Amino acid sequence: MNNLDGKIILVTGGSGLLGRAMLDHIRKNGGIAINGDISAADDIEQHSLRLDVTDSASIQSSVDQIVNQFGRIDGLVNNAYPRTKDWGNKFEDVSLESWRKNVDLQMNRVFEITQVVLKKMTELKTKGSIVMIASIYGVVGNDFTVYEGTNLTSPAAYSAIKGGIVNFTRYLASYYGPQQIRINCVSPGGIFNHQPEAFVKNYEHKVPLKRMGKPEDIAPSVSFLLSNEAAYITGHNIMVDGGWSIV
Repeated sequence: MNNLDGKIILVTGGSGLLGRAMLDHIRKNGGIAINGDISAADDIEQHSLRLDVTDSASIQSSVDQIVNQFGRIDGLVNNAYPRTKDWGNKFEDVSLESWRKNVDLQMNRVFEITQVVLKKMTELKTKGSIVMIASIYGVVGNDFTVYEGTNLTSPAAYSAIKGGIVNFTRYLASYYGPQQIRINCVSPGGIFNHQPEAFVKNYEHKVPLKRMGKPEDIAPSVSFLLSNEAAYITGHNIMVDGGWSIV
C-alpha cells in the first residue's frame, strides 16, 4: 500500500480523534503526513508542527517551514475544529458574537490556510490535492430526535459552516482545475466518542448500518482523495456515514 508514496501532506488538527487516524493511514500508505496542531511539538523533522489555524502568522510560518524542508507541499487536509467555549448551546441561546466568532474560527480560517497552500502549489506547479472535512449536517437537515434523553444538541453554526465548506470545495475545484489541483470533501456521519448511551442508541437505530462511525472509517477516504488513484476526481463530496444521508 504505497499509493501516497512520498507525498508531503499537512493534516490540521492531527492530534484529534479523526486527525490521528488520518495521519496513521497516510503514513501506512507511504505518505509523509505532517501533524499541524496547536498541541503538537514544533519539530518539522519529526513531521510535527505547532500550528494554530486561528493565527495568520502561524499558518504562513507552518506552510513555509514545510516547503523549506521538503521543497513542496502535495496535500492539505482541513481537519482542525476550533470553537468557542459556549459551542453546543441551543439556537435560542446563541449570541450573535458567538456565531460570528465560530464562523471566523472555522469557515474563515479554512479559507485562509487553503489560500496560503494553494499559492504555494501554484508557484511550485504542484499537482496537489486538498481534502476538506465537512459533515452530513452540511448536506442534510438535522434529525433532533437522536438527542432525546440527553443534554446534547447540534449547533446551528455547525450546519451553516459545514454547508459552506461543501460548496467552497466545489468553487475551488472549478477554479483550480486548470492548474491540475484537486479539491474534494469528506463528510463523516456521527463518530463514536463515548457519547451518552441514549444518544448512541438513538443514532444507531436510524443509521442503516446500525452503528456509529469510527475514526478508522473516515481515514481511508481521505487518503484515497489525496492519492493519484483519485486523479480524475475533483469537486466531489464523499459521504462516509453508514447510509445516514440516504434515508
